Amino acid sequence: MEKGFYHPERGYWQTLCEPSAEIVASYPAGTFEVPLKPSPLHTFDGSQWVPPTDQEVYDAQADVVRLERDLRLATDVDPVVSNPLRWADMSAEKQQEWVNYRQALLDVTQQEGFPFNVVFPTKPA
Repeated sequence: MEKGFYHPERGYWQTLCEPSAEIVASYPAGTFEVPLKPSPLHTFDGSQWVPPTDQEVYDAQADVVRLERDLRLATDVDPVVSNPLRWADMSAEKQQEWVNYRQALLDVTQQEGFPFNVVFPTKPA
């Protein structure tokens, strides 16, 4: 059974099982048991969990989408467009597909519904 603990200076941590009395006794003075953290965005005010604001939820989701976009740029686009030999072997039409794909990835943050309803573009074949 997981348990949550909080210390005013060290913050929150969670165990994966019921800690023994000996382990609990080794925790820093001032540590107390708290309910498990409801989400990664909740904060503890010393007495209860405070839910994130709408802006914090928005910002966190926007970060997730940007990370996914950046990963696709780094793993899909960069190896193709940064390789002069590969790029030179492509037709002008195929190069334009990659240019369009790259731009569509960069424009993901401009989609209506961002960051909660995002459709990533399809990588060229």
